[in-house]
Amino acid sequence: MTPEGKVKDKVKLTLAVMGAYYCMPATGGYGSSGIPDVLCCYKGRFIGIECKTRGNKPTRLQQSNLDEIERQGGMAFVVNEDNVSVLRQMIEERL
Repeated sequence: MTPEGKVKDKVKLTLAVMGAYYCMPATGGYGSSGIPDVLCCYKGRFIGIECKTRGNKPTRLQQSNLDEIERQGGMAFVVNEDNVSVLRQMIEERL
């Protein structure tokens, strides 16, 4: 499993424990590029989560999508191996 895959698994586990609805859209030429890795709805709030590792940053298109989610009243996070353990806290603090 890739390092990013491990982060995604931890994100999914955290969201499942929280009781959140989530999905991981596959773009593969059929969807829109730049969509966050995980889309989630928790306590009525829309959340986009982009998973990264090893100091990687979102691409310009990914960041644009994260910014648009925030502009529309949702929450957007970039999660990596350093902060995935506090994802629940990050979400709860913004509810």
